[in-house]
Amino acid sequence: MIGKVKEEVERILNKDNSGHGIEHVNRVLNLSLKFAEKEKANKEIVALIALLHDVDDYKLFGMDHAEKLINAKNIMSNCNIDKNIQDQVCLALSSIGYRKRLKGCCPTTLEGKIVSDADMCDSLGANGILRVHTYCMRNGKPFFDKDIFPVEGIRDEKNIKLCADTSVCHIFEKILNLKNLMLTKSGIEESKIRHQFIVDFLYHLFDEEDAPEWIEYLNNYLINRIND
Repeated sequence: MIGKVKEEVERILNKDNSGHGIEHVNRVLNLSLKFAEKEKANKEIVALIALLHDVDDYKLFGMDHAEKLINAKNIMSNCNIDKNIQDQVCLALSSIGYRKRLKGCCPTTLEGKIVSDADMCDSLGANGILRVHTYCMRNGKPFFDKDIFPVEGIRDEKNIKLCADTSVCHIFEKILNLKNLMLTKSGIEESKIRHQFIVDFLYHLFDEEDAPEWIEYLNNYLINRIND
């Protein structure tokens, strides 16, 4: 059953080049299953949520798909998933995502929380940096510009931009906030490691770019986050 669902997901996402393709889905799946083992969650439901969490992403398929979960429901129906399991998966899918969290929407089941954490963790660490760069390049944005600083205080869904002015701005405006949105012990532990990787990367980048003003900006940013 899981294998058949995975084939359907790969068919839908195989041409994606925005950082939300099947490679991302596979990483989220693998990390979700690791978290599920630690958290003693239902692995079958976790796997389904992880596999389907981006098949109706509004950035790829539009808001109608995102709100109605059209692809996810069709895939589960085609794969003869039990109706009760479908309902549990859809409940989780309807509450996973950064913009939804900014609106105050949060997964309520353990399985949903696990996939939410794994999905956000994949936006951190080495792959997180690569995904940001891929998405910004696709939208014609540079990785770093000394003269373009992040927009301060983006804490709600209305103000967040679809694509930041640079990859580094996107990291400050969104990615470095993810560590504080974890919902499970496994997610908290993993996100701390990946968050620190990005912080260390930024320090190295700003040093190599001879940008002391950006080092100061990062220092102040981290201090302010501790005080929030």
